[in-house]
Amino acid sequence: MGIFKKNPFGHILFLKKWLIRIMGALTHSRYNGFNELQIEGSEILRNLPDKNVLFVSNHQTYFADVVAMFHVFNASLSGREDHIKNIGYLWQPKLNLYYIAAKETMRSGPLARILAYAGAIPVERTWRAKGKTVNRQVKMSDITNIGKALDDGWVITFPQGTTTPWKPIRKGTAHIIRKYQPIVVPIVIDGFRRSFDKKGIRIKKRGILQSMVIKEPLVFDYENEAVESIIEKLEYSIEQHDSFLKVIPESELKAEEDLNEMRRWSYKEKKS
Repeated sequence: MGIFKKNPFGHILFLKKWLIRIMGALTHSRYNGFNELQIEGSEILRNLPDKNVLFVSNHQTYFADVVAMFHVFNASLSGREDHIKNIGYLWQPKLNLYYIAAKETMRSGPLARILAYAGAIPVERTWRAKGKTVNRQVKMSDITNIGKALDDGWVITFPQGTTTPWKPIRKGTAHIIRKYQPIVVPIVIDGFRRSFDKKGIRIKKRGILQSMVIKEPLVFDYENEAVESIIEKLEYSIEQHDSFLKVIPESELKAEEDLNEMRRWSYKEKKS
């Protein structure tokens, strides 16, 4: 790889590689130290083509979710089976890996701008801007950039467009699926909201059992399937459909925390 070789967005791959290595080393203990990340589905990642793959996931923090995916994806592609031990997988990271993020979020500070260079595809939200509700047209350049990233590699998106659970899937994701016909792989995450603050930068609580479940690719009739049908499949696949919503009593929440604590100690004993 030439030292000044660039990706389709003009990012120098040599710099991107070192950014992923450094940021990966700095964040590794957040998922394999302070907290434990339980992974399912590594073998699915290894069976995917090198490009035109769209990952859809529920969203819990601005940055910690996607950073965890960078770890899991690279560890899995390096042959690790459902774990991210031994960060040697960061030495040759997957460089054609991108994620869709709100433009205002990726311009919110120096750290966000650094993380953007690792693979962000900044888009303007059509429904929200600076904390206020808006109603604006989709920018065609944003759609084009997503297509450009899919043509080059893998793209991560959070189709609800917010870290608030149970919000509806945005229709834009369905239109992207129909237009570019990618392989669509659902991911369900949990524990990140309890582990980190909303931005996913500050560790809020330690000893949390985080989880990431990578599911088999969805099946679509790209030519004929209605947008509403695609959205419903996405909602079920990332477990954000209304049917998953229920009121959890305080006693059940306490039982869940106790189970989480038991799993944490069990996991640590298994490691030792």
